[in-house]
Amino acid sequence: MQTDAARIGDVEIAVLATGTLQPFLQIDVGSRASGAVVALNVDAGDEVKAGDVIADIDSSTQANNLDTAKAALTDVTAQQVADRAALDTAQLAYDRAAGLAAAEAGPVVDVESSLRALKTARAVLTSVAAQIDQAGIAVRTARINLAYTRIVAPFAGTVLAVTTRQGQTVNAAQSAPTIVTLGQLDRMTIDAEIAEADVINVRPGMAVYFTILGDPDHRYAARLRAIAPAPTAYVSAAGAIAAAASSTAAAVYYNGVFDVDNPGRRLRTTMTANVSIVLRASRKVLTISSAALGPATTDGARLIRVVDAKGGAVSRSVRIGLDDGTRVEVLSGLAVGERVVVGEAAAGATKPAAAETTPRPRGMPRTVGGL
Repeated sequence: MQTDAARIGDVEIAVLATGTLQPFLQIDVGSRASGAVVALNVDAGDEVKAGDVIADIDSSTQANNLDTAKAALTDVTAQQVADRAALDTAQLAYDRAAGLAAAEAGPVVDVESSLRALKTARAVLTSVAAQIDQAGIAVRTARINLAYTRIVAPFAGTVLAVTTRQGQTVNAAQSAPTIVTLGQLDRMTIDAEIAEADVINVRPGMAVYFTILGDPDHRYAARLRAIAPAPTAYVSAAGAIAAAASSTAAAVYYNGVFDVDNPGRRLRTTMTANVSIVLRASRKVLTISSAALGPATTDGARLIRVVDAKGGAVSRSVRIGLDDGTRVEVLSGLAVGERVVVGEAAAGATKPAAAETTPRPRGMPRTVGGL
């Protein structure tokens, strides 16, 4: 007769998932300028502060463009001075012609001619003022383009990867080339793949915990922050949900997202996390082995066999709570330390062979414990 003692423990029903760790904040730092990388000041693993110079792109072209824009601004500014002088001359001519005409000492045609010249001078000056604005914009744009040749860190973090090397030429005409990948490792985000059979039982705010392969005995606790509304694998480049005909039999997973602090930086980028999302749990309750449960009674209790003082087994009904398939919560009918029968050993029986196990197909439920 095989027995097990009733003891205090935890019983939980959880959804199992596999997740991947990523920094809570991670970006690809790229270049908006084209040219050769003349200086690369960081390497993978380096710590940088916001504003630190990561790399310099050859700025000869951008510097020349800035000088050209400044020269154009100087030229049009000088033109404005000349046009302002012409306006003053036109104004004096008009005033003189108008005075003579008023005193009947000059022809009216001179007044009309000088007025047209005055209006033309004013229009020219207005046009030059607009050209100065345009030249100023060109200078500011050239100065911005020159600043793009210096790649700086947008925030304090760790250089996760360097994808461009010193001397390499980058072309930003079609897309922004990545120089380095930068992340903050003091807080990590976990994307856990939840099977479609389990996701209907999961909601944001649920308690989660996970372990990593290198330290399976240490649990990291968190709260589920969000669940993706669509399976990531089915989102096309255009952003539409596109289920290909050939993938109708493929497993479907939804990303559950949560965050955890990483003060010692033991957690690293792309590590695998074995995640448990707790659906229900009873902590520090009286438990027995699930194998001890017998049939249900008419009032909803369960029959078990309890070892008496003489070593025999007597039937007893107990009220149970959560059952995770291994341990079951006992609400009433049993005391701590009492032993229950979990199996009968037949006389002369040999040790049974290990049952054949079949790996769980992808996409099948991964819930531990009955719902």
